[in-house]
Amino acid sequence: MSDCSNDTTTLGASKPATEEAKSNSEESTMAQESPKNSAAEIPVTSNGEVDDSHEHSFNRDLKRSIPSGLGLSETQITSHGFDSTKEGVIEAGAFQGCQRTQTKSGPVILADETKNPAMEKLELVRKWSLNTYKCTRQIISEKLGRGSRTVDLELEAQIDILRDNKKKYENILRLAQTLSTQLFQMVHTQRQLGDAFADLSLKSLELHEEFGYNADTQKLLAKNGETLLGAINFFIASVNTLVNKTIEDTLLTVKQYESARIEYDAYRTDLEELNLGPRDANTLPKIEQSQHLFQAHKEKYDKMRNDVSIKLKFLEENKVKVLHNQLVLFHNAIAAYFAGNQKQLEQTLKQFHIKLKTPGVDAPSWLEEQ
Repeated sequence: MSDCSNDTTTLGASKPATEEAKSNSEESTMAQESPKNSAAEIPVTSNGEVDDSHEHSFNRDLKRSIPSGLGLSETQITSHGFDSTKEGVIEAGAFQGCQRTQTKSGPVILADETKNPAMEKLELVRKWSLNTYKCTRQIISEKLGRGSRTVDLELEAQIDILRDNKKKYENILRLAQTLSTQLFQMVHTQRQLGDAFADLSLKSLELHEEFGYNADTQKLLAKNGETLLGAINFFIASVNTLVNKTIEDTLLTVKQYESARIEYDAYRTDLEELNLGPRDANTLPKIEQSQHLFQAHKEKYDKMRNDVSIKLKFLEENKVKVLHNQLVLFHNAIAAYFAGNQKQLEQTLKQFHIKLKTPGVDAPSWLEEQ
């Protein structure tokens, strides 16, 4: 009996020992496998730096698992170290076809689609330089007799007549101004001479009548001369307006027309040269662009030619009307002055509504100034 009890005691004591040994064996096994866990393992390179190949592998696998609706370019993956509370953050913007709107904190920067002013100025300078080069080449070729020019025979004849008439009118204007200056000096001298005769008439009793007659004559001549001077100055002002304003404005339009004609011929010549060359993929765009520029300058040339024709027509009508009145005035005034017809001379000025300036009237007296 004692032996059996001893065996039973031994078996009872060995069973817990066996279970404890098994438990210790499992704990040692878990302890050995714990360092090999991929989630806790941090590989270290030979330089002591952390190897992030597993992190990239994790990111690549995560990108592959994203639905096809979101492209990789529309998904941002931010990885943190294992010491952070977050292992990975995925930021995905709304899918909008070709566009993507990403909401971020801070100011929103919009793309500036306006053109750079410096580039616009550079483009204008480039176009101006190209246009100047073409026009200069056209002018030189025309002077050398190599280039062709567009000529409107009727319009060119009218322009030549206008320029010739302008020179002649300028000559008449210059002579009329000289006559006015000389007449003013003569009137001034006659007035002084009349004053001298009047003074001698008062001081010379024996020649009182003779000096008096001459004083009255010189004063009358001075008065008629002032009337004639007013008519001549009115004639000069009207002709000056016609020559230096009306005709000059028309000639300015003519200059613009000639510039448009040169541009038109320059681009016409350029288009003709391109049409004579080969037609391939490189030259066809140039021909189309040249055709477009030629058409634009042709429209400008036609418009300027029409403007010049209209202005020449109105100028001719205005010139006839103005010169008719002024020539009648000049003739009647000169004829009445040298005929000694004072009434006719004054009537001529009234007919043209000319008001003479009396000497000393423009300057107010000291009482009027007060």
